[in-house]
Amino acid sequence: MKALFYPGCAMQRSARPYLDSLRAIEASLGLDLEELDDWNCCGATEFWAVSRLPAYALVGRNLAIAQQQGNGAGTLMAACSACYLNLSKADHYMAEDARLSRDVNEALSAGGLHYDHGSVKVRHLLEVILNEIGLETIRSRVINPLTGLRVAAYYGCMMVRPDFEDRWENPEYPQGLEELMTALGAEVIDFPLKTHCCGGHMTQISPDTAYELIRRLIEGAAKYQADVLVTVCPMCQLNLDAYQVEMNKHFRTDYEVPILYVTQLMGLAFGKDPSELGLGREFVDSGPALAKIGVELPQTEGSPRPRTKKKKVEGLPMPPLAGSSGGAA
Repeated sequence: MKALFYPGCAMQRSARPYLDSLRAIEASLGLDLEELDDWNCCGATEFWAVSRLPAYALVGRNLAIAQQQGNGAGTLMAACSACYLNLSKADHYMAEDARLSRDVNEALSAGGLHYDHGSVKVRHLLEVILNEIGLETIRSRVINPLTGLRVAAYYGCMMVRPDFEDRWENPEYPQGLEELMTALGAEVIDFPLKTHCCGGHMTQISPDTAYELIRRLIEGAAKYQADVLVTVCPMCQLNLDAYQVEMNKHFRTDYEVPILYVTQLMGLAFGKDPSELGLGREFVDSGPALAKIGVELPQTEGSPRPRTKKKKVEGLPMPPLAGSSGGAA
C-alpha cells in the first residue's frame, strides 16, 4: 500500500524509536511510505483554543501539500494521534464550514497553496494496519510470537474520538489494538482505562493534575499485572514513560511499567533486532519484561538511563530525553 506519511515533530526527537521501528517493519507490512514534503508542525493541542484561523491554516498547509504531492487522490497517514486528530479535524470542519474553508484558503494563498476538502484521506497507522493490511497478514509475518508477554493496550483519548469517518467499531471501547496484540501472540489483559487521557501537556501546566492522570493509568496496568503497556501516541508514551519516575516521587509509589510503541512489539514479533526498533531508549527499563520472551536489549548509545541527579532549579520538572542534554522536546 502506497501512502504519504506525515511524521510530525515528536517522531523526529522524543519519539524517535516510534519512527525507527515503523521504518523497520514498513516492508514487512507491505507499506510504501513517502514522507510529506516540507511538512510543518500540526500545532499540537493547545493552539486550536488560542487562535482558530491560524491553527486551521497551519494544519491546512500540510493538507494542501499532500493534495499536490498525492495528485489529489492520496492517503495521508500519521502515526501520532495528535497529528492524526488535527489533520482529520481540519479536513472535516473545512468541509462542514464554507466560511472556514474560504478563510483558510485565503491564508494559504499567501504561500501559493490551496486545499480542497476531502481531496486527501487522513488515516492513522493503527487503522491502516487493521483495515488495510489485516490481521491475517500480520499473523503470517510473525516469526517470534510474543507468547507469555502480558500487554495492556492503551489507545489514549485522541485517536478514536471524535471518529469522523466511522473507522472504529466502538470509539469508547475499541478492541482493534487488543486484536493486533493477540495476533502477535501476546497475552492481552483487561484494561478499562484504555481510552482515558494521559494528561497531554498538563505536565507543563499543572504537574499535580498530570501526575494523578498518569498514576491512574500506571496503577491500573500494574494492578492487572501487565508486563508492558503498549501505545500508539508519542505524547502518551512520553508522559507515561518519562514522567513515571516523577509520578512515583509525587505519590511515594514504586511502579515500573515499561511503555512501548505498537511498532516496537510488532518488530519483535517479526524477528527484527531490538536495536532497529529503538528498544532500550525508554526511561522505564523494558529489559526484564522482554526477557520473558527471550529478548535481550542492547546498550543503546544515548539511552536516558542511568539517570543522574542534577541541581534543583526553579520551574517545572523536565526529564532529559534520549540523545539530548536539555529538557523535553
